[in-house]
Amino acid sequence: MTAAKREVAAMLTDGISQREISRRTGVSRKTIYRWANEMPRPDSAPRRHFVLPDTQCKPGEPMDHLRWIGRAIRDYKPDVVIHIGDHWDFPSLSTYSAPESGAMEGLRYEDDLKAGNDGLSILHKAMGGWHGRKVLLRGNHEDRLTRYLDRNPKLSGAMGFHQFNDRSLGWEVVDYHCGSPGQITIDGVIYAHYFAAVNTGRPIGGTAQNKLNHVGTSFVQGHVQGYEVGTKQYATGVVRKGIVAGSAYLHDEDYKGMANAHWRGVVVLNEVRDGQFCEMPLTLDYLCRKYEHMSVARYLREHYEHAEKRFTLARATA
Repeated sequence: MTAAKREVAAMLTDGISQREISRRTGVSRKTIYRWANEMPRPDSAPRRHFVLPDTQCKPGEPMDHLRWIGRAIRDYKPDVVIHIGDHWDFPSLSTYSAPESGAMEGLRYEDDLKAGNDGLSILHKAMGGWHGRKVLLRGNHEDRLTRYLDRNPKLSGAMGFHQFNDRSLGWEVVDYHCGSPGQITIDGVIYAHYFAAVNTGRPIGGTAQNKLNHVGTSFVQGHVQGYEVGTKQYATGVVRKGIVAGSAYLHDEDYKGMANAHWRGVVVLNEVRDGQFCEMPLTLDYLCRKYEHMSVARYLREHYEHAEKRFTLARATA
């Protein structure tokens, strides 16, 4: 076996995508595909995945939970961490409000960029001595930057993903492709910010069960706030699951109004092997109690002014 083939084999064993291996090594994807099929299929030990749903960092909003999540990663010692996307919120690049509207008053790209970079740095520092594989998928909020530069090409270079600190902090990045989220398969589970319908390119809607029927295999996606699981068991005993988890932040989203009272947290997948796993959701309230020794409602009320007016989580019973 050549040195190049040994290097590719090691990366495949680690679960790195063939696209990423090709980018790193210069070996064609056709050759990598052929080598992958020639590799023996050992009865590998099950692994642990740690999934971060949408964090949506933006200026002026609390990011304390990223410290709790980083400590949880350090404590749970997963084999791989997957951030499902929408880390940088980019309200200044939103097209939902007119540029001259009150909603856009005072918003700045530089502030949005800094908020996301600061949030990822907080997470990274809290991980401490954990140095496993980290995968970050681009979400539709990061894609706001791509669409903005497409409309304003003269700003290319002055603005761009090179200003993000994800790659410098060791994250393997899965980019958007042709206006839809990129996908990556790790231990038989497909991850994407969301899955696009075949004929429209729009996000597949409906329940997690409906999404599972369309995706056809075990998956985890973000994009939709809350937490939902779809399950399908076959006569062979094989179980396929689809998880939709799209909210790991403390703040409220203005457009949701009273609907901000949804699940917030992270998801640990235990015993992951060949697309099967046992899921363990951890709420932000659980993490706050674990690391701050108080409920998230009490924490917000003690650390932020007018918390009960600003945050749905602060209005919960302590």
